[in-house]
Amino acid sequence: MMLVMNWSVYIIRCRDNSLYTGISNDVQRRFSEHAEQGKRCARYLRGRGPLKLVFHADVGSRTKALKMERRIKKMSKDHKKKLVAGEITVGSLLSAC
Repeated sequence: MMLVMNWSVYIIRCRDNSLYTGISNDVQRRFSEHAEQGKRCARYLRGRGPLKLVFHADVGSRTKALKMERRIKKMSKDHKKKLVAGEITVGSLLSAC
């Protein structure tokens, strides 16, 4: 039997109000790694704390998560803010993946 991981996409807001997008199969663990600013922290996030997890959504497979991450990263900051605020649905982004 193959173990299927449920992957999520997440967005973190930095102190400078910038938004960082990533994927993980354990968002809370990954956010903790970023917040601790250790070796496992994304280079972009170093020195930009405090960090705040402002959005996360389960998307299923790693492939879908990567596609969703790419879509979000291509979005304008205004569209990302709408996604965080719930004005754009995850479903609408997933249907395009």
